[in-house]
Amino acid sequence: MMAGASWQEGLLRVSPQPGWGCFLSRPSNPRVLSLSPYSQLRHCASSSFTEIAATTIVTAVSSSNDQLSAQLTESTPLPSPAALSSGLGASQNGGPLLQPISVSVPYGNRHITIETGLIGRQASGAVTVTDGDTIIYATACAAEEEVEPSDFTPLSVHYQERFSAAGRTSGGFFKREGRAKDHEILICRLIDRPLRPMIAKGFNHETQILSWVFSYDAIHPPEPLAIVAASAALALSDIPVVKTVGAVRVGMVDGEFIVNPTVQEMELSQLDMIVAGSGSSIIMIEGCCKFVTEEKMLQAISLGQEAVVKVCEAIEGLVKKAGKAKRLDTIHLPSPSIYKCIEDLVADELTQALQIASKSARKRAIAVVESKVMNALAQRKNHPVQSTLKEENEELEYHDEVGLEDGEVDEGDLHVKPVPLERLNNSFDPLDVKVAFKQINSKLMRSLIIKNKKRSDGRGPEDIRPIQCSCSLLPRAHGSALFTRGETQALAVTTLGGDDMGQRLDNLTETDTKRFYFQYTFPPSSVGETGRVGAPSRREIGHGMLAEKALEYALPPEDVFPYTIRLESTITESNGSSSMASVCGGCLAMLDAGIPLKESIAGVAMGLILNPSEIGGSNDPVILSDIIGAEDALGDMDFKIAGSADGVTAFQMDIKVDGVELEVLEKALLQARDGRRHILGEMSKCNPAPSRKLSKYAPLIDLFKVEPEKINSVIGSGGKTVRSIIDKSGVESIDLEDDGSVRIVSKSLNALESAKSKILGLTMDPVVGSVYRDCPVVSIVSFGCFLEIAPGREQISPYLQGLCHISELSTKRIEKVEDILKVGDRVDVKLIEMNSKGQMRLSRRALLLEDGATETQEASATSNTDKKSEKKAVSKSGKSSDSSKDGETRRSQKTSTTTKNDTTEGRKYRTDRLVISSKKGESVIKHKQVDVSEGEDILSISSDDEAEDPSEEMPLVSADA
Repeated sequence: MMAGASWQEGLLRVSPQPGWGCFLSRPSNPRVLSLSPYSQLRHCASSSFTEIAATTIVTAVSSSNDQLSAQLTESTPLPSPAALSSGLGASQNGGPLLQPISVSVPYGNRHITIETGLIGRQASGAVTVTDGDTIIYATACAAEEEVEPSDFTPLSVHYQERFSAAGRTSGGFFKREGRAKDHEILICRLIDRPLRPMIAKGFNHETQILSWVFSYDAIHPPEPLAIVAASAALALSDIPVVKTVGAVRVGMVDGEFIVNPTVQEMELSQLDMIVAGSGSSIIMIEGCCKFVTEEKMLQAISLGQEAVVKVCEAIEGLVKKAGKAKRLDTIHLPSPSIYKCIEDLVADELTQALQIASKSARKRAIAVVESKVMNALAQRKNHPVQSTLKEENEELEYHDEVGLEDGEVDEGDLHVKPVPLERLNNSFDPLDVKVAFKQINSKLMRSLIIKNKKRSDGRGPEDIRPIQCSCSLLPRAHGSALFTRGETQALAVTTLGGDDMGQRLDNLTETDTKRFYFQYTFPPSSVGETGRVGAPSRREIGHGMLAEKALEYALPPEDVFPYTIRLESTITESNGSSSMASVCGGCLAMLDAGIPLKESIAGVAMGLILNPSEIGGSNDPVILSDIIGAEDALGDMDFKIAGSADGVTAFQMDIKVDGVELEVLEKALLQARDGRRHILGEMSKCNPAPSRKLSKYAPLIDLFKVEPEKINSVIGSGGKTVRSIIDKSGVESIDLEDDGSVRIVSKSLNALESAKSKILGLTMDPVVGSVYRDCPVVSIVSFGCFLEIAPGREQISPYLQGLCHISELSTKRIEKVEDILKVGDRVDVKLIEMNSKGQMRLSRRALLLEDGATETQEASATSNTDKKSEKKAVSKSGKSSDSSKDGETRRSQKTSTTTKNDTTEGRKYRTDRLVISSKKGESVIKHKQVDVSEGEDILSISSDDEAEDPSEEMPLVSADA
């Protein structure tokens, strides 16, 4: 006796795992053993499968209070639980507890290792994939209970990069990995797309694939390895799959293709392509490239497929050694009689409904036909009952609504969702009817295209829907565009900013700040429905990244256009290909914002109808350009391709069959090129056209470089200096890089120029012969004045000024500096000398001589001086000029120094020598009387008693501080 068991005739295989499936192995006489969760056999464990032959059918019947029982009649005895169980891995002869099995796989110019049996033995399938020091761990499990069928296979994929894999931790406040990052979500989608169509149709059990990066060497990227690991775990599990999947990455450096390039090689690559497939066909491709031609892409796909075949063969070899039997008995498909009943009942009506051009009208017409079918078949008597029906009079329980995983959207005209209908005796299961009805839709739609060469909206296979676009819709946005293609519409908006607007990345594989990012939003109102609104779904993140890759290669270099660019696309209407509409709208919005793109970019989605001979056509597959939602949902392929007129920049292919041939992709790529060129021609007719200039509301950015070793002078202690510049000038931000790059962001041109002059002043090196404008007078002494030639340098040291001697202030003789200048006045000067200590000698007189200025012009050049002072300075200067000879005699008698006219070389005079010394942290200023000859560097004159402690003497002027 075994509680909870029911037998049917057949040769059986018992799985040792908690999944407990028992499966057909002799098609001539099929028999199935089904075990409940309470069966004793379910809890037995064995390192190998045990085959059991049952000769009769014994079905357990239980009452509400009695235990289930079964009478087994067998040709061979059923092994006892003790015989079946030998531990999870330990052999009966005392062998090792863990018995890993591994295979080595050629992977480009190296080998990777796929291993099972060491980690995760209780999972239905678990593997580790090792490439160098990069290790990926993946598991695959399926729930025991069946869920109701829906539009999508009940599969969920989760991928996580542990920071500990690279020996570090998260840079955020929380040091534990939590919500999936965008980068991880994109890899989840990479894993999902090739594996989802490989799970057997009718397997309606929740399936979950989990993957972690446990070790990362910064050489071998984890993305393609994650697909291989998930595929191997799925193949080893008891989950029924159609084909084994492998994946590789293909790069191109200097025109040469590289299979599975390293991280360093990818930095130089012009192509980043992930190819996934089976041993005989291609299942998925995705990536981006730098305007690569279609011919080069086909070569890369072909090379990648050759490498994929080797991976698939290795996984199949591992499955032969350690794989579990598949749960084929759990597959549930609608009865063939349902299809015949539906075709007999509504084939003509459904054909007419499918030819309605408007999406909403077509959807309503199909809903009417579906309602007729459900009323006729779901409660119809006198039809055979399916083998999978439950006990009589049992009521089916359905949820009111089934949400689609990760925001996936079926834009078709028909959805398969559970319905609150009670199944009567001898009637079809309502969900079986809905599944069959959708497949009949697909069959009739394909037949119409093949026979009539016309699609639902009246287009031919290669036709593009009507296009209309306009720019500058939003007056305050920096750039905007509305792109409409048929019943699909995208509103794109560009926002420009500085580095502080960049998107920070903190992933295992990269830590950087993006200066361009694309954000895609798909509200439920775009398809006339209500639904979830909030954080972006996986689909929105994936579509946004595809559009970002498509446009990124067209951006100008940072030194040409130093802005951070945020591009948003909100889908306002959708009937297929909304991501490619976002690419087109995004290109126009960036042109409207004044971004000088290298090329205009457009995108188009291609569809496919395989095997048309089955519905009356030829054997050649039909490629559809610019597919609508119904063609995406009911067709065999969604191949998105974006690029310029002559080259591809991004691509993504999803299929709903078990693979396509290279020849099909070649035809799709060439047809897509024609479609892109047509769309670019329509975009050139945009009205209003893109402004192609910066908006008056966009910030101004100036990008320049200074010497890297002087960046600290701009930053200051704790950022004090740069914050002071921002506050005083009024700019929005100043971004500094270690390589000396400076980026100033401001909404005012005057503020930007002010901040730039301050930074240049802090970092410049004075050069003899240079002219410095608008230099303020900071102090006046008897022999001249000190001027600040580099605004802001006084914040670092008070001794970074140059001396303009009294003889160099004017072309005329002056008695005192105060006659023409006072502290705070601003004048233009020229650097005429700089000694070995960095002390500078300035001249205003040299500029006046060059300009031929008069004394009156000199006086008017001084700023920040009241009119009375200016007049006094002019009168004194004129008086001194008229009586220069008498003045010279009086001064010579006073100073006992022989003098000549001030234009005569060799003149000597008595003046002060200014000495600044530092003792015990305090500055001391002294004046010394010294004899100076005309033209002599008074700043370098030494005196025996000018400093008590020469070792502590500070230079008067230093350009090096």
